[in-house]
Amino acid sequence: RYKDSAYLPASTFKILNSLIGLQTGRITNEKMVIKWDGVKREREELNKDLTMEEAFKISSLPYYQEVARRIGKDTMQLWLDSVAYGTKKITTHVDSFWIDNSLKIKPDEQLGFVKKLYFNQLPFNKTSTEIVKKVMVQENNANYILAYKTGLGYKENGNLIGWMVGWIEENKHPYFFVLNVEGKHDSSMIEIRKKILTNILTQLGFFKGKR
Repeated sequence: RYKDSAYLPASTFKILNSLIGLQTGRITNEKMVIKWDGVKREREELNKDLTMEEAFKISSLPYYQEVARRIGKDTMQLWLDSVAYGTKKITTHVDSFWIDNSLKIKPDEQLGFVKKLYFNQLPFNKTSTEIVKKVMVQENNANYILAYKTGLGYKENGNLIGWMVGWIEENKHPYFFVLNVEGKHDSSMIEIRKKILTNILTQLGFFKGKR
C-alpha cells in the first residue's frame, strides 16, 4: 500500500497549493485574506474572511479553491510537472482535481515531498518554503515540534481516505511520517487518524524530548 497504491491527496494538496500560490504571487504571504463568498457552509468556521494561515489550519477548501483558480490550470500543471507530484494529472477542473480522484499520489511520494519541503529541496524560493513550513506547525513546546497537514477524501468506491503527512522534531532533529488510513464511508476519520498517529509516535518514544 505504501509504495504501490495511489490515492487522492485531498487536503494534503494544500501544502503544494500554498507553495505555488506564494511562488506565483497569488498569495502574498500567510496574512493574505480572501473574502468569504457569502455561501453558508456546514462548518461555521468557513463562513468568514480568512487569512492563508487560518485557511491552512482549519483546512478551508473554499479558500484554496479560489487560490487554485487564481493560479490557473496551465501554471498549476507546470508546477505539478516540475515537482513531479504524484500522477501529475488535472483531468477535471483546476479547483477540484485534488479532491475528485483526478490527481493521485502514493504514500511514499508524500513522504518524499514533505522531506524535500523541510530541507528546502523543492523548486520554490526560501520565503515561500519557510511560510509553508511555519503554517504546518500544529504543536510547539519545549519537548517537540509537531508539523503536519491532514487530508480527508472519498475513493471511487465510496471508502474514506485519511491522511496525515509531516514531521516531528526533537532536539533539532526531524523525523518524517505519512499516515494513510482507509475506512467505511461514515468512519469518524478525523478523530481516528490523529489518535493513530499520536499512539504510534508515543510507542516510538516521541513527545518526551529525548529522541
